[in-house]
Amino acid sequence: MQLNMLKAKIHRATVTHAELHYEGSIAIDGLLLDASGIREYEQIHAWNINNGKRFVTYALRAEEGSGIISVNGSAAHRAQPGDLVIIAAFVHLNEAEVEKFQPTLVYVDKDNRISHTNRSIPKQMAAA
Repeated sequence: MQLNMLKAKIHRATVTHAELHYEGSIAIDGLLLDASGIREYEQIHAWNINNGKRFVTYALRAEEGSGIISVNGSAAHRAQPGDLVIIAAFVHLNEAEVEKFQPTLVYVDKDNRISHTNRSIPKQMAAA
């Protein structure tokens, strides 16, 4: 059995550009791609925190250290500069691989600079 698991995510990145007439994709600062392990041309899912819209596209490499998160092509209808997005990639693993696998989680500040990374998401607790 193959399971579709979270490979990596870039959490709460700020959209810097929305380019409707640019060739479709999402351009991501190369440092964020490297830190997350998301590869150029890899399929990604993006979830817009501001408006709840979701889309699937592929990653393009933007200039390293630029902070660029540019939503391009038809996906530009789903985000605008200033929106917060979660960008995620997934991987197919067999059950034995899942036992040893942990995703790469990259957290960024308001300028899309890496604030920290993690290998697991903290357990959600019941509200008091």
